[in-house]
Amino acid sequence: MGSLRDDAHRLAEEITGLRHAIHREPEIGLDLPNTQRKVLSALDGLPLDVSRGQALTSVTAVLRGGRPGKTVLLRGDMDALPVTERSGVPYASEVPGVMHACGHDTHVAMLAGAAKLLAARRAELAGNVIFMFQPGEEGCGGARLMIEEGVLDAAGERPAAAFALHVGSNDAGGTFSSRGGPVLAASDALEVTVHGRGGHGSQPSKAADPIPAVCEIVTALQTMVTRRFDVFDPVVITVGSLHGGTARNVIPDDARFSGTVRTLSAGNRAIVREAAVELIHKVAEAHGLSAVAEFVEGYPVTVNNPAQVAVAEEVIAATLGADRYVAQQNPDLGSEDFSFVLEQVPGAFVSLGACPRGSDPDGAPANHSAEAVFDDAVLADGAAVYAALALRTLGPASRSAVAAR
Repeated sequence: MGSLRDDAHRLAEEITGLRHAIHREPEIGLDLPNTQRKVLSALDGLPLDVSRGQALTSVTAVLRGGRPGKTVLLRGDMDALPVTERSGVPYASEVPGVMHACGHDTHVAMLAGAAKLLAARRAELAGNVIFMFQPGEEGCGGARLMIEEGVLDAAGERPAAAFALHVGSNDAGGTFSSRGGPVLAASDALEVTVHGRGGHGSQPSKAADPIPAVCEIVTALQTMVTRRFDVFDPVVITVGSLHGGTARNVIPDDARFSGTVRTLSAGNRAIVREAAVELIHKVAEAHGLSAVAEFVEGYPVTVNNPAQVAVAEEVIAATLGADRYVAQQNPDLGSEDFSFVLEQVPGAFVSLGACPRGSDPDGAPANHSAEAVFDDAVLADGAAVYAALALRTLGPASRSAVAAR
């Protein structure tokens, strides 16, 4: 048995093949039967206790080491996006209107590769590894559902640590990064309807026009977040959908809008909920109208445990070289449902740059773009890091299973 990195690169073709197979047949949401079958096939023959989800097509696999010890969880999400692919890669999506535009296919392939690497070292493992193959990250809360179905207790005890890797198509290829504390934002939704009274556009005084009120509310929300909240603990409200009326000379009865609310602390998340709803009602009332405002909770803040981030930095340096890890200076206002795991288990969400070699990261299409491309060259190293994180967490007896880099 060679070094972990060398063994991972010997699996590179297999890992890449799995990634391409998943990429060609992407699936959305919580029901991913084809993806689940591919994962089960990739794990077939390994010494794993495998179970499938009930409310979703998840796969939970437990590797029980040859010696007693702690438990570590490694997670890879599996779902795609409703995007029509324009990447031009030879293994592009064959499913109209669906694409792995966020790189979750790479996460699955790397995690399956890590399962093979760790299974080969099972006799030396001091503890257990839970491999969490999760559907429904893109807005469906698949992690929460898997927790409800017992993924955190799959090995018989709660994990001592949990880790997830996530690729970025416009981050420097092969570079890992993370930070302690908040690393990704909470993501909630604001759904608002302002009720007025319709009429003719030539006689607004005989109607109660909801459109000016909605416009004022949208502007007031932007002012509120810059004046009510500390710039170093930011709140972002973006209204992405606004609808009202059917014709240019008709004042509608109602107008509505919806937006996303991003916060980096539980305190501000609670405050903005109350403040936004109060502002909406009062502006509507000032116009003589009424409003219905619903604040819909989504994913909580993703908070990394600083000690586990330090472990990740140490592991990446030892496995691949110190130049492969760069500390992330600021949180990202994107969101992740791995946050549900990190609410219960100390761990780290780690980014992996996958911008294709020869491309400028600053100009490369970002995740969720129809033109996003993720470099296969990072897959073997990602699998090696997943495995090394498990070995490092399980202690000295397990770390001895890894030869020097």
